[in-house]
Amino acid sequence: MEPTRSASLSKIAQSYERDGFVFPFRALTHGEAGAVRAEMEALERVVAESSEQVRTLYGAYPNMVVPWVDEIAHNPTIIDAVKAVLGPNVLLWNCSLFIKEPRTPDYVGWHQDLHYWGLSGSSEVTAWVAITPATVGNGCMRFVAGSHLKQVSHVDTDDQTNMLSRNQELAVEVDEADATEVVLEAGTFSLHHGNLFHASHPNRSDDRRIGLALRYITPDMSQSDAPKDYATLVAGDDPSGRFELLPRPRGVFHADDLAKAQEVYEAQYGIFFQDVENVA
Repeated sequence: MEPTRSASLSKIAQSYERDGFVFPFRALTHGEAGAVRAEMEALERVVAESSEQVRTLYGAYPNMVVPWVDEIAHNPTIIDAVKAVLGPNVLLWNCSLFIKEPRTPDYVGWHQDLHYWGLSGSSEVTAWVAITPATVGNGCMRFVAGSHLKQVSHVDTDDQTNMLSRNQELAVEVDEADATEVVLEAGTFSLHHGNLFHASHPNRSDDRRIGLALRYITPDMSQSDAPKDYATLVAGDDPSGRFELLPRPRGVFHADDLAKAQEVYEAQYGIFFQDVENVA
């Protein structure tokens, strides 16, 4: 599916509205995805020897401190697909790398993203870009169609193999038979709604599973109770004027970019972890 013609864009919007997700789309060629992986893994060696701040911000806001991540976030195919869902004015609000090492027990529990993000509405879509293939064997994402229509309760747990920030999971049962396995080739991506039930199994393969999650919103959204809203304008305009529009990164771990990313981290993550429940 290529989101380049108006008919295709209409189908994207219809499928997304019905199911809460749609895939696959190709953003990068296999060769480009391989080059991104090589560049990322070279950078990991630098990160490993860097400060705790660099390690934290590289994981939490790589788009703000690494130019090649920012370039993927502005990829025209990704932006066209996101605009089909959100409309012409689009902000990149948040971004994370998700890496599952081979033969490890780490998994992602069933959850809804918007339950924790403190956003004022639901005009959000996540583009999940596969840097390596995402397969059933290495723990691809799993979606439950139609589950995006309402928010449900969650509970924080003490399961340290759950990769989510609060080891959270849904407080309701999910019928595993309802899950769609989101198998993606390297360089392709999926779109999913922030209220969609989603999860993933551990990586039982002999290679890493690497994905980049790009969270896009419309300008009429905001993070409730946050002292300030931040985002990167990737399409159209911000008629709301409520966001501090972030500059594109000046270089890899540029001091000014790190300082701004730290400011954003403190503001957004303060909301993510407010009212932390007792672990189960």
